[in-house]
Amino acid sequence: MLWIKSFHIIAMVTWFAGLFYLPRLYVYHAQSTDLASIKRFKIMERKLFYGIMTPGAVLTLVLGAWLWLGYGFSGGWLHAKLAMTVLVVIHHIWCYRALVRFRDDANQRSHVFYRWMNEVPVLYLVIIVILVVVKPF
Repeated sequence: MLWIKSFHIIAMVTWFAGLFYLPRLYVYHAQSTDLASIKRFKIMERKLFYGIMTPGAVLTLVLGAWLWLGYGFSGGWLHAKLAMTVLVVIHHIWCYRALVRFRDDANQRSHVFYRWMNEVPVLYLVIIVILVVVKPF
């Protein structure tokens, strides 16, 4: 099970790398005015979302479920971690919806909004790591 745990952590790091970087790309995309930059950001966003973030998300969730079934974890910390995981999945879906808006040239939000959204995954990560390592309840 340690191999599964290792790959779960690697997949989670991959997923979060995308969650940290994609909103940053949205910041730059929202500021762009020239067609070449806009096209470049669309390509970068698509490749990051489909090539890194989503495979990382799927592997994280599958391997996490495997660990849960294998170890039979229980306790309040796990329920809180699962709730946080649901929020991370919702954030992932939000990233997809923003991707579609940018792809369709329908973005209505400013770069400042995306700067704030870029910070949200940090909170998720801090809370999840503390829950898993400390198991406060």
